[in-house]
Amino acid sequence: MRRIHRHGIHSLRAKLTAANVGLLALGIVVATAVSLMGMRHYLLDQVDAELTKMRDSLGSSQLTLRQIDSLSVLSVVSDRLVPQNTDTQNTDPQGTDTRPAPDSIFTAVDGRGTALAIFDVRPTASQRGLADAVSDPLALSADADPHDVTVHGDTYRATATRLPDGTYILLATSTEALHRGIAKALKLDLAVGTLLLALLACLTLFSVRQRMRPLEDMVETSSAIAEGDLTRRVPSSHHPTQEVEQLRLALNSMLHQVETAYRTREHSAAQLRRFVADASHELRTPLSAIRGYLQLYDQGMLVEQEERRRAWDRMNGEVDRMGRLVDELLTLARLDQRPELRLRGVDVSRLVRDSAQDLRAQQPGRPVTVEAEGAVLVRADESGLRQVLGNLVTNVRTHTSAEVPVRLGVQRVDGVVRLSVEDKGPGLGPEDAARVFDRFFRAGGGAGSGLGLAIVQGVVQAHGGEVSVRTAPGEGLAVTVTLPARPKACG
Repeated sequence: MRRIHRHGIHSLRAKLTAANVGLLALGIVVATAVSLMGMRHYLLDQVDAELTKMRDSLGSSQLTLRQIDSLSVLSVVSDRLVPQNTDTQNTDPQGTDTRPAPDSIFTAVDGRGTALAIFDVRPTASQRGLADAVSDPLALSADADPHDVTVHGDTYRATATRLPDGTYILLATSTEALHRGIAKALKLDLAVGTLLLALLACLTLFSVRQRMRPLEDMVETSSAIAEGDLTRRVPSSHHPTQEVEQLRLALNSMLHQVETAYRTREHSAAQLRRFVADASHELRTPLSAIRGYLQLYDQGMLVEQEERRRAWDRMNGEVDRMGRLVDELLTLARLDQRPELRLRGVDVSRLVRDSAQDLRAQQPGRPVTVEAEGAVLVRADESGLRQVLGNLVTNVRTHTSAEVPVRLGVQRVDGVVRLSVEDKGPGLGPEDAARVFDRFFRAGGGAGSGLGLAIVQGVVQAHGGEVSVRTAPGEGLAVTVTLPARPKACG
């Protein structure tokens, strides 16, 4: 799975790098095209301006071909006026002109486009090529802008002017140097652009790797958590960006909540398993006793009336015990569902005095002290508070001897009401004190169902309060219930 995630990260890197390189390549292509087109347009404008100037100069002179006898004019607009014998010296054995293409060509043609001799000098190969390239001298002379022509494979810009005698003068300037310059500029731009693209690709890969490192850490952390290490968190990077840091903090917060929820679920599942096991054990004991007495009765082993009465009393006692156990389990189940409390003003002092009076009636010889001055009102469920006091008093009566003193007190401190039940019995050790509120826990395997203090904790928590114990071996047990004056909403 880790390899797959890394492959995804690498693909994202490649996509980001390709996107950056592609955008830069597009920009380089556009910039190069615009610059080369601009340069070509500028250079062609210069060539066209020179040709147009020479054409206008000839056209405005109103000279005929025979009147053009000044070599000073021809030296400006012609390539070379080569004698007949010189023209043959620049050909190969096959008769092909081997001279380099001239930069400028000047020739005279008739209306059909045939090159004419000037001063009895036959037209050169370049002049004949220009005449052949211009198929319609009339159209060329009528157009104000020069045209592109090809003479023996070389490109020229050509224009024409018509003399009064009907002869046409063709003027052409080579653009090969211009094209070679543009080609060199294109190669230079491509070389520089390729270098820039390679540099950008390297920088992008390095930058993306640094920026993607937190995401790789998140992938590794997620993989470790999937393998069971719930304590792993995403580490902070050396140079975090705001968005990545926010994502890291949010992910770590989520992982902390997931870990807490998982631990809570495991703890709840363990408690549930222990609760089911304890409940099964507690219910099995009275059922086994009842089944035993019924078998004795069925086999006729309870002959005497006294034995039958004793068996009957024992079965009734076990049935009552099961009934109390089921009632307590139902109470705990309702508390787990966070029932809606019937809140009203309750005088806790009165409840404390009532519980003390009940204890005196049940154990007249036990010293009972009540510390409650005046009325202490709190918004609470009266039946729930009576059950809390009843379970605490029952716990004292069950686990201490009848002569052990008991103190019941209630007071209001800092906006909360503290209710305490304290005895001077044998007390509990640290291990037992830590489990005193666990369900079915009985210190030293004593009597009772072990659900009384668990119910006390459930009722108090339903009121938004807290319950704590203070005990030590030989120092008795003190249970303190703290209730808010206005209970918090639960659930």
